[in-house]
Parts: sequence; structure tokens; C-alpha cells
Amino acid sequence: MTAEDRCDRCGAQAYLRVELQSGGELLFCAHHAREHGDKLKEIAASVVDETHKLAPTSGTATD
Repeated sequence: MTAEDRCDRCGAQAYLRVELQSGGELLFCAHHAREHGDKLKEIAASVVDETHKLAPTSGTATD
């Protein structure tokens, strides 16, 4: 997946591609992938999950 791939729900960068059993595909950001994960597993033929590419944030600002 590339930075050009966008979430079908909100337009953020997509990190999850779901190929549907019906033949289509959906793209999701990490947030929407988690929100809809259980339902997606029911209808997916395959899933490409690249959420591991997201770096954890420390929650602190550095100068």
C-alpha cells in the first residue's frame, strides 16, 4: 500500500486493504479498521494489514 491509498470512510491514509468475498475491495485507516474489524473478518476473502507501519507516539513534545 502507498500513501496515496485513502480510507473509504474518512479519507485518511489507509493501512488495511480488505478484498471482499463478493469481489470488491475496501481500504481503511487504522481507526476504522479497528472499529469495523469484526464485521470485516466475516466478509473478507483476504486482508492486507500494514498497521505495523504506524509508529507509536510518546505523547510528549520535544523542542
